[in-house]
Amino acid sequence: MLRRSLRLSLPVALATPLLLAGCFDEQRQSTSSEAGERISVAMLQPPRSGLTPLSDDAFKLSRWSTAETLIRLDASSDPQPFLATEWEQLEANTWRFVIRDDVAFHDGTPLTASDVVNSLTAATQAAPKPRILDGVNMTIEADGDNAVIVRTEKADPLIPNRLSSPQLAILAASAYGEDGRVNPIEAGTGPFVLKEINGTTSARLDRFDGYWGEPAAVAGIDADYVPDGTARAASLRTGAADVVEAIPVSQVALLDPELVFEVPMPRTNTLYLNTESGPMSDPGLRAAAREAIDRPAIVNTVYEGRADIAEGLLGPALAWASDYRSPIEDRTAPTDPNGTEITLATFTDRAELPEVAVLLEQQLTQAGFSVNQEVREYAHIEADALAGEFDAFILSRATVLDSGDPVAYMFSDFACEGSFNIAQLCDPAVDEALAKAAVLPTGDERRQAIIAAEAAILRTDAAIPMLHERVIQGESARVTNAERDPRERMLITEKTSIDADSDS
Repeated sequence: MLRRSLRLSLPVALATPLLLAGCFDEQRQSTSSEAGERISVAMLQPPRSGLTPLSDDAFKLSRWSTAETLIRLDASSDPQPFLATEWEQLEANTWRFVIRDDVAFHDGTPLTASDVVNSLTAATQAAPKPRILDGVNMTIEADGDNAVIVRTEKADPLIPNRLSSPQLAILAASAYGEDGRVNPIEAGTGPFVLKEINGTTSARLDRFDGYWGEPAAVAGIDADYVPDGTARAASLRTGAADVVEAIPVSQVALLDPELVFEVPMPRTNTLYLNTESGPMSDPGLRAAAREAIDRPAIVNTVYEGRADIAEGLLGPALAWASDYRSPIEDRTAPTDPNGTEITLATFTDRAELPEVAVLLEQQLTQAGFSVNQEVREYAHIEADALAGEFDAFILSRATVLDSGDPVAYMFSDFACEGSFNIAQLCDPAVDEALAKAAVLPTGDERRQAIIAAEAAILRTDAAIPMLHERVIQGESARVTNAERDPRERMLITEKTSIDADSDS
């Protein structure tokens, strides 16, 4: 019998969170401002690297609108002006970006081209480098006071997209210490200035009155790190937090549905099949596995309906994907498994995946396979998965990574030279389709090529997309204009406001 997520009884679920709520309330009262209401946020994870922008902590700085980048992406992942007002590609590997005038850092110094050079160069020299620069050798130099030249070793049409990564935020010179550490306090350019970092407990930001754009609607942000999902949910239910990240599915039923918002994620739960060795090297058996999967049953049973049934590798978080997709032709016909024995593996780090494995075992067994399961922690199973030790592997995989573009993910997972090729796939048609997509500039032609590459991958049945995950965001009734961002780059912006007279 499939194990369902257990829900705590209300008194038990509230015990620890009520203590937490007291902390939120005390903080809200102690930081109230005559200049307006402050907004309290319950964050999923504490910082791992002291909020340096050269790590994944950069996404917190971005979600608090304190650190800004040269470029930002729109809903279609197309680059738009931000701290850079315009750009042009001078040569195949050379770009010029014009820097916005009249921008001040939070420490009062003006933004100049040398600051951009300093920040981007620090990122290229970091160890480890921000992952957006994996495989990219980039140099930056000033071109006068208000422009920079970016050169890459190889032609790269995604340079503007790369420069939108929060890990390439532009900070004041004062942020960069001689020891290589980066301190983001009072160093950004956003509508909120980071004033205080309390380790892995909390952070405090105030409205920055010298912001170059529209001033923030709230006086500041009080951010608390609340890794426990039950506690985060209860902080919304009790009114202790205004905005809450990543509410667990198991807690949603305890909340007012009007305070819960589901955001599609660029993350696909996929069954990878070993195309190189073992029984799944037979295309007919891979096709039989494809036909055996009941996606609605997985979504409704494991995810309680809070996920999207997959039609391809790319889901609704990439709003354009469905516009270019058409039925895949010339697919291999399934053959009878007739008791074929396979090993199905996954990992425990994502709570839903072992449940998905149980349900998949039932579906594959019903189709005629004999299924053995292997489930471990991810750190203890990744090497075997990449080495092709399993016939089938369930993975929850981000599909756009940091550039907002899925080609890097597709190459990594499905190209002959891909570094994360669990399916052990090496198909000339797939490599050709990926190579074509990789060299095209962002826009309509590139999107068409990406979907053509998706079709080439799916035609092999090396990967069977099952569902696209969602993140559940909580917002109190007094909040308006909190961002619901699939890429998790934005949360509180200058437009986010609080109605002090509304019931929370």
